[in-house]
Amino acid sequence: MTPTPRTVSDGHLAGAFRRRSARGWSVRGRIVIAGLAGLLVSGCADEAEPAAVPPPVPIAVDVAAASSGGACRLLDFAVIEQVVKVRFDVAAASEQGDTHTCVVRAAGATLPELTLSVTETTIDKTSFGADVVPDKAAKVTGLGQQAYKRTTAAASGHGPVAEVGWLAGDGRLATVSWTTARGSERSAVEKLTGDLTALAKKVDTRAL
Repeated sequence: MTPTPRTVSDGHLAGAFRRRSARGWSVRGRIVIAGLAGLLVSGCADEAEPAAVPPPVPIAVDVAAASSGGACRLLDFAVIEQVVKVRFDVAAASEQGDTHTCVVRAAGATLPELTLSVTETTIDKTSFGADVVPDKAAKVTGLGQQAYKRTTAAASGHGPVAEVGWLAGDGRLATVSWTTARGSERSAVEKLTGDLTALAKKVDTRAL
């Protein structure tokens, strides 16, 4: 007896194709999803690693003497350098009673040191000349109501000191002094009183 050949209907073929197709897409879908998951894990790992950032480069910023307040508002580092030919960049202000003081120095150095003191006063020119002007001080013209300049000898810890004092026209008594380092020549300090006088003429005590 001749076996009857089996036939496969179009419906069976379509169903088999659909099953294979479904299995095929399901496998490929798992592969794609797995690949995406790998990329996400890799990306997170990369983001988790800190990036090497070079340290910031320090930037030097000039700060005005006036930023220290008080009598320092009457001084300017650039003006001091222009007149006295020395660059200062540190300022400190203090106040005691009616006297306002500003001390300026160069960073990292104690001396030389420039000091400005301004005191409220009611004295007149006669009293200033009799009670304030030191002995052997030289007269200065064109500065306030009356003014003087002098130098003092070296003392413990510092060299000679140059000083200029004046009675301002607004009821203020002011002095500007320059304290030198040990070993400084007094003759050079005496010449410095001329520069201090020029600097004093630029100080507006009314701004205090």
